[in-house]
Amino acid sequence: MEIEEALDLISFGVKPVEDSIELSLCEAFGHVLSGDIMAYADVPAFARSAMDGYAVKAEETKGADRDAPVILDVTGEILAGDCKEINYTRGSAVRVMTGGMIPEGYDAVVRQEDTDYGEDEVRVYSAAQKGRNYSPAGEEIKKGDTVIPDGRRIGRVEVGLLASLGMKIIKVRRPMRAAIISTGSELCDAGEELPPGKIYNSIRYMLSASIRQEKLEVVSEENCPDEAEILCERISKACEKADIVITTGGVSVGKRDLMPGVLDRIGAVKLFSGVNIQPGTPTIASMMNDRLILSLSGNPYAAMVNFDLYFWTAAAAHTGSSYFRPETKEAVLADRYDKVNRMRRFVRARMEDGRVYLPASEHMSSVFGNMDSCNCYMDIPGGRSVSPGDKVKIWKIRSL
Repeated sequence: MEIEEALDLISFGVKPVEDSIELSLCEAFGHVLSGDIMAYADVPAFARSAMDGYAVKAEETKGADRDAPVILDVTGEILAGDCKEINYTRGSAVRVMTGGMIPEGYDAVVRQEDTDYGEDEVRVYSAAQKGRNYSPAGEEIKKGDTVIPDGRRIGRVEVGLLASLGMKIIKVRRPMRAAIISTGSELCDAGEELPPGKIYNSIRYMLSASIRQEKLEVVSEENCPDEAEILCERISKACEKADIVITTGGVSVGKRDLMPGVLDRIGAVKLFSGVNIQPGTPTIASMMNDRLILSLSGNPYAAMVNFDLYFWTAAAAHTGSSYFRPETKEAVLADRYDKVNRMRRFVRARMEDGRVYLPASEHMSSVFGNMDSCNCYMDIPGGRSVSPGDKVKIWKIRSL
């Protein structure tokens, strides 16, 4: 099976979340909006000045210059935040500061630098054009507009737009809940004393950090020994509280690779395994009670590559937001890569200005420390050689 087919199976298998929660404006940052946000008023609600100067009727300043200024009566002054009723009269101007409300009848603002700064009357040295330095009501948002559509991830711009509408509480989709189970009797948690023959579990921490960074939830994370009965119990329990259960390790063909058998015992329905990808060919995706179980390799790099493909596809399907969907681009290979792989290979890489570099010399699936200078994976089809100058496909890495 090709990667794209596997991604489609996950997209169709994961059901969109129907629950929503309410968060304060800043807490909503990074979450996915639930329902369209419609503007109930113009933003700004009034015409305002974009400059410190004088509100004028543009046609009354025609021909003004330094040698022949137009003289206007100053009938008032409006600062930002003022709300004054000043009636327009022919041959008049109103002193306004940036952000100040422009009274009806005036259609432009002359910069104060183009005047003599007059208080009772002002000499205008430059003709104004209608609409110059004039921000009309609704310039930012029109009443009735869809300001932010349903399913949009709320970033800093969206927070600003919501604040401009005066919204304090925002309804967002309930975040996806993930449980992480790392299998392997050799695993220890960071901070524990490390007995002979044991290793620290790095994968679980990397996956947890990636998930939390995007405002999704990790409801549980644990190590589990290579014992089928315990694995069955832990996975079944995790499926009761999580939308997706991620397991690492035990998916290959070794003596303690128990995951295929465990998934069969708990009644999980397989979506795929054995996808055309290296590393991580044995990765398994299955469903149990509408919960996705994503079983990754126990090798850190292999686990991360396949996590980046399948988990974020599941997150996009669950939240209904394309923001999470893995992103691909085409770029030009800048460095040499001489190996011809039998299967489709994902090589750690870095893309800058449309060119792809290979900063890492080691490409083993058990090595991940050299990922610190990488921001993408180079996707090389099986049986194909690539050379500097070739166009190659890359997949951007979301969590760095």
